[in-house]
Amino acid sequence: MKISVYNIKGEATGRTVELPEEVFGIEPHEHSVWLDVKRYLAAQRQGTHKSKERSEMSGSTRKLHKQKGTGGSRKGDINNPLYRGGGRVFGPRPRTYNIQVNSKVRRLARRSALSAKAKADGIIVVEDFSFDAPKTRQFQDILTALKVADKKPLTVLSSYDKALYLSCRNIPKAGITPAQDLNTYQIMNAGALVIAESAIEKIKETCA
Repeated sequence: MKISVYNIKGEATGRTVELPEEVFGIEPHEHSVWLDVKRYLAAQRQGTHKSKERSEMSGSTRKLHKQKGTGGSRKGDINNPLYRGGGRVFGPRPRTYNIQVNSKVRRLARRSALSAKAKADGIIVVEDFSFDAPKTRQFQDILTALKVADKKPLTVLSSYDKALYLSCRNIPKAGITPAQDLNTYQIMNAGALVIAESAIEKIKETCA
């Protein structure tokens, strides 16, 4: 699959680059995409929620009244969940929400997501670029020139670039990531992928 290469001014350079068919041209496998997105979102949950149960409450353990003969129900102590301020019944406990998904399925999911984006014309390849210092306005101008500023763009680089990362992080709905960290959720969540020319080979290595 051939695709045109643009410069940071949004102009076509007249060159094309080959997107690997085994990564960008397969029939998307929707179930694997669903599994990998579910795994990613689950991993974002801290799982540190905790509420106190009856045995953990600070309060008197004195029996409120005798068991029988009062005409009332059995209540035990003041930490009874039936009372205000008592312990919680079956409350949340710390746990992990991590879901195990096989590495082959995860790679298939990334290939499927990239292929879906390619079929929807949601991929733009741009010449490699870098900044000497963080410049948010300059990065915004590049996205505007490429006509993706309002499409929730995700810029994919061949490696981590601190100046570009700092330039992008304050732009609403825009994201940036090195190719080795690209995941299925980011691809599906982005409205457009802006891929640096040198990142294509990195994507092939991580997804094939």
